[in-house]
Amino acid sequence: MKLDNKGDEAKSDGDKLNSKYLTDAQDVKAKLDAVSPSFCLAKWQQVSLHLTTGMNNSCYHPPLHPIPKDLMAQDPSILHNTPHKKTQRIAMLNGHRPKECDYCWAIEDAGNISDRQYRSGEPWALRDYDDIKNMQGDENVIPRYVEVNFSHLCNLACSYCSPQFSSTWMTQAEQQGAYPTEPPHNDAGYFVGNRKPIPIKESNPFVDAFWRWWPELYPQLTHFRMTGGEPLLDHNTYRVFDYVLEHPRSDLHLCVTSNFSVDEHSWQRYKGYLQTLCQEGQLEHFMQFVSLDSWGDQAQYIRHGLNFDLLWDRVNQFLTDIPSRNSITFIVTMNNLSVSGLEKLFAGILGLRKAYSDTYQRIWFDTPVLRQPAWQSLQILPESYVDQLELLWAWMLRQTETPETRFQGFKDYEIARLDRDIAWMRDGQRMPEQQRHRHMADFYRFFSEHDRRRGTDFLATFPEMRTWWQECEYYARKI
Repeated sequence: MKLDNKGDEAKSDGDKLNSKYLTDAQDVKAKLDAVSPSFCLAKWQQVSLHLTTGMNNSCYHPPLHPIPKDLMAQDPSILHNTPHKKTQRIAMLNGHRPKECDYCWAIEDAGNISDRQYRSGEPWALRDYDDIKNMQGDENVIPRYVEVNFSHLCNLACSYCSPQFSSTWMTQAEQQGAYPTEPPHNDAGYFVGNRKPIPIKESNPFVDAFWRWWPELYPQLTHFRMTGGEPLLDHNTYRVFDYVLEHPRSDLHLCVTSNFSVDEHSWQRYKGYLQTLCQEGQLEHFMQFVSLDSWGDQAQYIRHGLNFDLLWDRVNQFLTDIPSRNSITFIVTMNNLSVSGLEKLFAGILGLRKAYSDTYQRIWFDTPVLRQPAWQSLQILPESYVDQLELLWAWMLRQTETPETRFQGFKDYEIARLDRDIAWMRDGQRMPEQQRHRHMADFYRFFSEHDRRRGTDFLATFPEMRTWWQECEYYARKI
């Protein structure tokens, strides 16, 4: 890392501080390596179901693949146990690296801890380790961690999202056409076949299959997470809630991802359910995930339609009004518009920790990197922005949680995660110049059109990015 002397000292302290994090990761690696050097428990224990398009993946990194309808009709567990996934499991057991998992392989080859090691070390993943390591790979299994989106119904049109995950984006793409990137971004004609969301008003065979599977799935779950779209607007969310209320699970972690910007009626309905669900004995834990990538006006620009003040007020309402054990995790998707506002956002999160965490950790955050669209990735920013994140890392390190500040500082793995994000960002400095310039041109073309369609002003919102904006404009006119 390129840091000043104070930062160098911080880095040295950080290396010491992160030793337990690294030791734990090494212990997990040893357990995985005992099976094979490419073994990942997420392929068995975790599934992300995109029911609005009939697609499946194990975690966030591999590309989505289709769920076969013909097999699903006979056995709804095929939602998880697809032929594609079984092929990947067999490859892993035999020590082969599936190409779809290149994100983790690249991180590990660089000497860092990957999500393969991190996720496999979670209690829900390790729970069935002894059984899974002796499997052949072609068995049907019931996952412990399930993430599902029932529809793409959403009230926002976030800058890096698409019609697959937002009905607002779909409407805009159909009415106004694609954005002038190369290739055109969010072209309605692209979203056909498995890429086309099933219309909200139509019957969805994948959702129907899910509910047939649910009675078998539910007793085995340790974590169940609903995403979107916007789950607070989807009737299936409340169908899940009603089922859990009728069948309490004191060992279940129930999770919902939301933008916290829905209309007041929907918010009050949701909050009313949570006040009942979170009563003692209903659940092990309720975890609220909130999508937020920056602070104030910059957050609103990234997530078009977001009301930042309303979101922050509702965060405080949740932490004040919802009983029993619950928590909030901010999902900070690291994109090239996030950098400027991260310190304010992290300071805000630290303030919440100090206000609402006493006997247990109630405020969390994660910083996954945005990989697509490439023109909104951290990797196309110049090195000066890498330096900004390194200074942020050093600032966080000075406020690391200690026994005296338990629940109120930054956790070692949060700092380690940002360090990994920076390493990934710095790796982008090796990108071929021509490729970088093409992405910069698309950045300018997209956000110029974004401003025209939505009445926003990039430079008024991000004045600190003026020089880079002008460089992007140059390549947009040249290429």
